[in-house]
Amino acid sequence: MSGDDDSSGWQLTESDPGVFTELLKSLGVPLIVDDLYTLDAIELASLQPLRALIFLFKWLPDAGEPDATGGAYDTAFPVLNALGNIPDLTVGPELRELLSFTTGMDAQTRGLAVTSADWLRAAHNALSPPSAISLDGLDLPRTTEDAYHFIVYLPILGSVYELDGLKQAPITHGLYEEGGEGWIARARGVIETRIATYPSGSLEFSLLALRDDPLPTLRAQLSSAQASGDGAREADLAQGLADEHAKRDRWAFENSLRRHNYFGLIHSLTVALAKAGRLDAAVDGARTTMTRRIEERRKKGQPMDED
Repeated sequence: MSGDDDSSGWQLTESDPGVFTELLKSLGVPLIVDDLYTLDAIELASLQPLRALIFLFKWLPDAGEPDATGGAYDTAFPVLNALGNIPDLTVGPELRELLSFTTGMDAQTRGLAVTSADWLRAAHNALSPPSAISLDGLDLPRTTEDAYHFIVYLPILGSVYELDGLKQAPITHGLYEEGGEGWIARARGVIETRIATYPSGSLEFSLLALRDDPLPTLRAQLSSAQASGDGAREADLAQGLADEHAKRDRWAFENSLRRHNYFGLIHSLTVALAKAGRLDAAVDGARTTMTRRIEERRKKGQPMDED
């Protein structure tokens, strides 16, 4: 990454449940993160107990939001926002020490303490792709990148709170009823109102659920079903357990791809194409494809730099 992208040492990461979950594991926290594609009550009930909802959205000017910086978004900060406000949560020793040390600090001082934690930065950056190329000193034209931002919704002392690092203080969205869906019902209304500010069909946001790791519960339920001879329930639980393990395997594979440096592979392929006399044709084909994509984006009102 260029120096501008990495001036603070915190590198770009993806808004992906596998990335969040791997970070939580490295912090010694027995929670996972799942994608949410709907706020339907039945779907959310299947994910209980839910500890927090993490909302990633595209920052829009003149939308009543504080100023945001463009480009990268850091996974560690919304996670810490949530973890620091979940009572009686099991955490690793380093995170426990950091949370204890920053208790009582004002927001700015706490932020400085967090960003200065080398071990946390290392855990976060371990999930970002390596870069062997720096663009510093090339005087390339600057372009404006879209700004994305995380905010967290979670229950605190009987109320639903919004934790937004761009704002001066937490925002309360009122008390919630303990029965039924509990805090989720109120959080749903707040999130749906925010989503409604975007054009219909927009994809400028995503929603993630911070929840207890279901594997221990599934294993215990499966053992109980096997002991009671409930074959139908045993089959359902075994399938659910298999699905969870398949999801973890997929996350592990995707995270290994994120960590891999493909520069050597790209160099070897380029050399092989050149030796075979096919490099010029490949370059011309790539230019033709890029030109077509640029024109398609322009027709949709989405300009793209030709260089």
